[in-house]
Amino acid sequence: MDGEITPADVKELIEDETDVRVVDIRPPGAYAQGHIPGSENVPFPRLTQSVERFDGAERVVTVCPHGQSSVQAANLIASYEGLAADATVESMAGGLTAWEWDLERADGGDADDGPDARPDAPF
Repeated sequence: MDGEITPADVKELIEDETDVRVVDIRPPGAYAQGHIPGSENVPFPRLTQSVERFDGAERVVTVCPHGQSSVQAANLIASYEGLAADATVESMAGGLTAWEWDLERADGGDADDGPDARPDAPF
């Protein structure tokens, strides 16, 4: 693992359309309620069976609610032999609690919009 990355840096990577895979390791229900736009859901318990999805990735950022479990997930992904030797694997510091921007729902809307919006963070 290459350490941690700030939420602001993750946002910048996404906006700059950098080749980055943002991996949200929460359960599918939590992910559906709100996630970083463009992220993909690979729940932590399924990560070992799904790690080959990151073959050839140049950069992977793992995300969880508070930035603790994502460190373990990043370590697991970084240990995968299918990644390029120069691939960058990081955990987002502070997790989704530190993400200051809109989250996207599974239906494509913003997590804080609409009649089904929840006032609490989608963890």
